[in-house]
Amino acid sequence: MDEQSELRLELKRDFTEFLDQDFGRETGEGRYVRKVDDIVKQYPQTKRVRLEVDLQDLSDYNEELHRRVLSSPATCLPPFEEALEEFIRNRQPKLLEESQRVHVAFTGEFGHHTTSPRQLTSEFLSKLVNLQGIVTRCTLVRPKIVRSVHWCPATGQFTSREYRDVTSNAGLPTTTAYPTKDESGNLLVTQYGLSTYIDHQTVTIQELPETAPPGQLPRSVEVVLEDDLRDACKPGDRVAICGIYKPVAPRANGSVSGVFRAVVVANSVQKLSRDAQGPTFSEEDYDNITGLAGEADVMEQLGASLAPSIHGHSTIKKALVLLLAGGRERTLANGTHLRGDVNCLMVGDPGVAKSQLLRAVMNIAPLCVSTTGRGSSGVGLTAAVTTDADTGERRLEAGAMVLADRGVVCIDEFDKMNDGDRVAIHEVMEQQTVTIAKAGILTSLNARCSVVAAANPIYGHYDRTISITRNIGLPDSLLSRFDLLFVVLDNNDAARDREIAEHVLGQHRYRAPGDDGKNAGDDRYVENLEEDEERERGITPMYVKYDARLYGPRKAGQKEPLSLPFLKKYIAFAKQRFAAPELSPEASDAIAEYYADLRNSQEVKALPVTVRTLETIIRLSCAHAKVRLSAVVEKSDVEEVQTLVDFILKSDPSAHETRRPSRRRGGGAKRGRGEGGSDSDDDMGDGPDAPGRRQQAAAAAATPADDAAPMDADEPISDAEEEPAAPAAGAVGADAAEAIRRAVDEVGQGAAGAACSVTGVKAVMAAKGVHVSSGEIAEVLKQLEADGRILMDGGEFWVSY
Repeated sequence: MDEQSELRLELKRDFTEFLDQDFGRETGEGRYVRKVDDIVKQYPQTKRVRLEVDLQDLSDYNEELHRRVLSSPATCLPPFEEALEEFIRNRQPKLLEESQRVHVAFTGEFGHHTTSPRQLTSEFLSKLVNLQGIVTRCTLVRPKIVRSVHWCPATGQFTSREYRDVTSNAGLPTTTAYPTKDESGNLLVTQYGLSTYIDHQTVTIQELPETAPPGQLPRSVEVVLEDDLRDACKPGDRVAICGIYKPVAPRANGSVSGVFRAVVVANSVQKLSRDAQGPTFSEEDYDNITGLAGEADVMEQLGASLAPSIHGHSTIKKALVLLLAGGRERTLANGTHLRGDVNCLMVGDPGVAKSQLLRAVMNIAPLCVSTTGRGSSGVGLTAAVTTDADTGERRLEAGAMVLADRGVVCIDEFDKMNDGDRVAIHEVMEQQTVTIAKAGILTSLNARCSVVAAANPIYGHYDRTISITRNIGLPDSLLSRFDLLFVVLDNNDAARDREIAEHVLGQHRYRAPGDDGKNAGDDRYVENLEEDEERERGITPMYVKYDARLYGPRKAGQKEPLSLPFLKKYIAFAKQRFAAPELSPEASDAIAEYYADLRNSQEVKALPVTVRTLETIIRLSCAHAKVRLSAVVEKSDVEEVQTLVDFILKSDPSAHETRRPSRRRGGGAKRGRGEGGSDSDDDMGDGPDAPGRRQQAAAAAATPADDAAPMDADEPISDAEEEPAAPAAGAVGADAAEAIRRAVDEVGQGAAGAACSVTGVKAVMAAKGVHVSSGEIAEVLKQLEADGRILMDGGEFWVSY
């Protein structure tokens, strides 16, 4: 007997003894006997024999055997499987079929053999690895021949041949050519019904998005699933696959390359839960989280800490906190799925920190996939059916929204997407699934994610003379799927512009502790001894030290911002421990009454109120209860959400003229373009605009997005403050009257049949440097109505051509 045979018998004897002793470290004796009994009971229905063995049990039984399994799994698995087959046949002699394949799978702790596609290097070749990642591609299941049977009509004899490839552990690979003649030269006929096949499937595992280094392409590796492991996962699943990392020789076409590709031959597949990568909480974290939740201004603190380097936008920040917390997901008894994820759209002028707010969400969300409108296609966001270049067969590839299942998708430059690509996400935003029906593949993939999008208005800058929906330029079917819609405008306010300028300049003057100014802005060389010490002790600091250069002048009663790690832990704690808050009767009555009032309200100007609005109120109320760490949605939660929804639906920026005269103080600052934490924003349009458009944008400004009312209560704007008294009837000069008529024609052409207002006429004339009063415009409008050129109705008019 050679050395290989002796080693095989020794391994078989060791594993048989392991099963006979039934060594179990958790449940004591009888653990693996019960597992085998369960396999025997389910075998008539499943036709599947795969025993999962915990590596820790194997280590406790024999450390040398455990080490050998990790370093030489291809040598250990065949004798293990033979021992298991004998063990089952001794207990049930007539159970297993003659051609039944028996498998042994390994689970538990793999130590440094737990890796990701990026860390999978040549040192792991031919070793057992535990690969963690997300499934991005999945091929069809194909039969692979293992043993072929041939019949010779001349002799009446049957012959058989076995086939092995690189995935087999039974021996060296064999040729794949079918025999056509026997040794005597007689023709052979293949008996397909007597031949043996196994299922074969290939999937692609990509490293988890949250663990991939920023700025680098994600790494992927192919995984071979055979026999009962086929269809164990689908695109978008987060899995941990145990298998053998094997090299595959390149195809020989005259010359053989020295570069090999490698695959993982799967031994077991386990799905990772969405909380597997979640943070761990210490006792101090519990105390800090519950203490913060009990404070009355918890929402203000969380909103101010979301992106403290961005000036203003307090309402948007609090809304994004609710988005990160999410509502309650429900699946009704009849199978109807009600999403709990909140979607948000921000539309506004360039340079108002929309992209920076998206980046702040990316830094906090545990799972976030970022993309842009122009750089994404419809199938790139959802899923696609492609053709494998090697085999020519169809395979399914998951898109960004499928990969971000249970996470957040950030889409910048949303308005730059093509209409056909934008339609592809309609199903994802409401049903939260991606349905594929192409190339003979019919399937549905989960895409349970929140969508945060940023877009510029259709004309580049927000036009105050037309409505919100016309400025956005998106169909109502898509807008109704966004729970939150914010119009973020670049207002011309000298006092506000000075605050923004001071805020941005303070950040440019900031130098972190330990920075000597010689590292060219590379923070990797900046040492913070206090943070390093706390990190070593496993402590998550609750607050960060307030620095006026980073966060602006400190207001009376303003608290220090929460640290980013603590903010992540707080939101993760709220989502995990309070995932399903219940509506109280008082909250239900308040929601129903508020929805009925919205439907009949004349103040709703931004968007139509539909049943989706009702679901939005419910989702946001549940999210607010989560933030308070409450298992019950109270009436106070609904009242807070009412303020937010009123701000979204009842404030119409196009209906207000808020341009203030330039009240420059001594050394007053010029108008600041950016409100974000840096002087660069990812929005389009940062370059020079057309003079007319810039003058028009500077002439008319709308309400800032962080105010809770359309106009500042402490600075009322009226015609008496900005314009001279209206002249008497008929006192309009000929030049002024002609200028007003031209402005009316210009506004009417831009309205394209919609209603026009006096405010729009004043804005157009102000852009041209002509200032007239509302009374002068009203006098000319009366003359135009008498001439039949316009139709007046109260404060609005329509131009007839």
